[in-house]
Amino acid sequence: MASVVKINVLTVPAEQREELERRFASRAGAVEGQDGFEWFELLRPVEGTDTYLVYTRWRSEEDFQNWMQGSMRQAHGGSGGEGRTPAASGSELWSFEVVQQAAPVSGDRPA
Repeated sequence: MASVVKINVLTVPAEQREELERRFASRAGAVEGQDGFEWFELLRPVEGTDTYLVYTRWRSEEDFQNWMQGSMRQAHGGSGGEGRTPAASGSELWSFEVVQQAAPVSGDRPA
């Protein structure tokens, strides 16, 4: 069975970037214990865009859906989370299956 990748594409106004990153940092550890979770990265735009990418990798679509219906929904309180307004002004979810992959010869993943 192939892993699945979910990329949440977030439009974040410049004045909300620090807030978005702070919110993700404060949730450190919230997804790592979820069954089927494999990897997370928050990608900050370097230039020419206001789009952040939230990359997660899962053992299966079912594992991702279980997280969406359980832990993720609880963490966000069903909406913006903790009564706060969202830091992003837009969001889109992209879904992919992993069909090929490569790792360094030593087998190490990026830190």
